[in-house]
Amino acid sequence: MQIVSDIQQNYSISCLVSSCSVMLTLLVSLSLVYGLDGADVVLSCSLIEEGGGMGGMMGGAMFKRTPATLVFRDFVGNEGLSPELVTPYNPPETPNPEDLIFELMLPSIQIPNADLLLHADCNEQEVVCEISRYVPRGADMDSLPAHFIGSIQLEGGGISLTLVLQTLHSETTQSDAQPLMQSKLNLPLSQSATLLTEVVFVVFSRVPSIVASIGGDVMLDCGFRQKESVPGQDVALEWRLQHRGNGRKILDMKAREMETEIGSDVFVDRENTSAEADLLVRDGNASLTLRTLQVSDEGTYICTVGSGDFQTQQIVQLHITQPPRITLSEEKLSFPNRTPQRLSCHCNRYYPLDVQVEWFSQAPSSEESISLSKDSSLSSHRQHSDGTFSVSSHLTLLPDKHPPGTVVTCRVSHPSLETPTNATLTVEEPEPDTAFWTISLMLLISVVFLYQALKGGVF
Repeated sequence: MQIVSDIQQNYSISCLVSSCSVMLTLLVSLSLVYGLDGADVVLSCSLIEEGGGMGGMMGGAMFKRTPATLVFRDFVGNEGLSPELVTPYNPPETPNPEDLIFELMLPSIQIPNADLLLHADCNEQEVVCEISRYVPRGADMDSLPAHFIGSIQLEGGGISLTLVLQTLHSETTQSDAQPLMQSKLNLPLSQSATLLTEVVFVVFSRVPSIVASIGGDVMLDCGFRQKESVPGQDVALEWRLQHRGNGRKILDMKAREMETEIGSDVFVDRENTSAEADLLVRDGNASLTLRTLQVSDEGTYICTVGSGDFQTQQIVQLHITQPPRITLSEEKLSFPNRTPQRLSCHCNRYYPLDVQVEWFSQAPSSEESISLSKDSSLSSHRQHSDGTFSVSSHLTLLPDKHPPGTVVTCRVSHPSLETPTNATLTVEEPEPDTAFWTISLMLLISVVFLYQALKGGVF
């Protein structure tokens, strides 16, 4: 244990521990100094159990949460890791059978983008970790080995995992010794009072939230890994869309590897939708491709993968956006006869509904903009058949307050725009009033013509 003590003295975590509900501790591979392998990740989790109480009596689900710890042994390779950024994790010196420490041994399943968990705390990203009991197909709750399902989500972008954990046999130092039992789960613990487990099945998404435009194409990322699979075994894939309380099945596929090809049965309930059976079976790629997106495609997509005794799922959020087309009602603006003028800013065919329209003016030879929004009015939102919206903002301009050279700006903010978009025009000098001279000229021509006519009649 001297090795660990030396590392604790020399290596300290450089990022501040955030106030988020999940603490991330990193154990760098001892190979950086002592030639051992891998890096451990330790997550603070919650064990979720169904319980009673008022929630159950009222007909709703009531869940109990018990603090737990999830330890990934040799979870990520050490390439590129700096020892100055990590501090080692040590199990409790005094084993406590009431502690819930799930220790995952060296994983036989490679989990893509797992290294993102190493830097979550330093990047101020919250990691949500929940564990609950899991019953494989054909098993019962009391069967051994026991199984658990772990849900790990890196909020703010990143990997999302759903792991099926299977308990391992714990060796004791003496063959006749009774193993230490976990008091809540009644399962044997290791000598360090941890529950030894391994990952036997995982469904993941590397992009659990994605934004796409109307009319475009998108691929919803989902994949799975399995410790053991039987040749010719069916892999079942289902994609469902949930939106505003309504749900429907988008795709249902059963695929299997045959001697010379991949066989599959596919049901699709949306045009221009596909998943690849050969990629599903051979690479564990369960991604869904949606083409020619519409507003109705927005929602929560549930990717459910089943193979052998295990089935679990991932959630991918699809957000549809469409930037507004912004135009002004006038290309030029002036005040003939010093008459107030009405200017409109039209925002057409955008999605989602949230839009903000502001008005500003900048006087000639001034660098300061003045807000005119309080003097403007907004029309009601209009929804089009494709689900997009339009709205118009109106502003009345006065000649005394907006002399020639004043720059008037309509500024529009929308979730689809990285920065607000401006539409501007400059107040111009009014054109000379030619009506008086036109009338005068016409009268003069008429008088001359009448004079000539009368003169010709007299002679």
